[in-house]
Amino acid sequence: MKDFSAEVHGCHTYDATGALTTPVYLSATFRHPAFRRSTGYDYGRVANPTRTALEQTIALLEGGGRAWALSSGMAAVNLVFALCRAGDHVLLPEDLYGGTMRLANEIYSRYGIDFEYIDMRDIALARSRMRKETKLIFIETPSNPMMFVTDIRALAEIAHAHGALLAADNTFLSPHFQKPLELGADIVLESGTKYLCGHNDVICGTLTVRDADSDLAKEIELLVKSEGPNLSPMDSWLMLRSLKTLGVRVERQEESALTIAQWLRTLPEVTDVYYVGLSDHPQYALHQSQSTGCGGMISFKVKTPETAQNVLAHLKLIAFAESLGGVESLLTYPIVQTHAEMPRDLITRTGLDDRLLRLSVGLEDVEDLKEDLAQALKKAAQKG
Repeated sequence: MKDFSAEVHGCHTYDATGALTTPVYLSATFRHPAFRRSTGYDYGRVANPTRTALEQTIALLEGGGRAWALSSGMAAVNLVFALCRAGDHVLLPEDLYGGTMRLANEIYSRYGIDFEYIDMRDIALARSRMRKETKLIFIETPSNPMMFVTDIRALAEIAHAHGALLAADNTFLSPHFQKPLELGADIVLESGTKYLCGHNDVICGTLTVRDADSDLAKEIELLVKSEGPNLSPMDSWLMLRSLKTLGVRVERQEESALTIAQWLRTLPEVTDVYYVGLSDHPQYALHQSQSTGCGGMISFKVKTPETAQNVLAHLKLIAFAESLGGVESLLTYPIVQTHAEMPRDLITRTGLDDRLLRLSVGLEDVEDLKEDLAQALKKAAQKG
């Protein structure tokens, strides 16, 4: 089934009513027909029919065998880190969502897990940092917020040669544009809050593996059943609603993002533009080889920190807010908002600084977005 068909129809089995949408099963528990007999549903923390429909749809979109719908993107990251044990070594990219760094550095490091940050674009470096204790390579591609691109195939080969797992955070592109499992990753995770939802009204995470019967799937199933980070039935229904428009949303956002990225380069206030759809992006060819689209995320630098900070107060159409991937365009100041806890040495190594802004392009008219950015940047530069 093609992505568009899966997004629109999902995995709903048509019942006697002929309803096109999956029902919302707001039940905490389920009646058993008799002793040692079950409908397949026992208790809502373990399984819910609405959530099952969403998980089946996510698995189909990601090209996997089993998916879990979770309470947040960080719940998905937490499950990945929970696969590790004391003494394990984990490779993380230097450019990475700040919340993931916080979970690694402030929570899981206390359990004796060794997290090492490297430039994941350097495949030789990644290979040289593998140890016998390496359990996991964790990547984002494109990365947040500097838009670094990681070679998924190459890192999968390195991980598997050393008996390690490769987990890929696919939030910036969604499965409509990139399928890490098909490129060799063992786990793909998404902050479903972003493009999968697309309406800024659900906090959600997803986690998908290739084989539903694998030991990996069984271990994750145990963690999910025991820890209970599952998505609620109502939010599962909202996510099913959202997935019906995933393809048309992200393709329109990509079209506008390329237009805006090219236009930003013409502005006197802007010094650098980072967008994987620009043909002179350093990893443009690599990105094209492993993805079918470039998404709606742009980062750019202005001349001074004062201009970056002042522009946020002059926006009229675009919202100054965290998050991304929704129908509304959002502008974020990463060094204070999404990456406040990023260690200073990593900030220096990646180039993330106080002149950087991150734009999530929504579905507004592209000329209206350009007009808003132009007037805000002009006023900010004058004030600065």
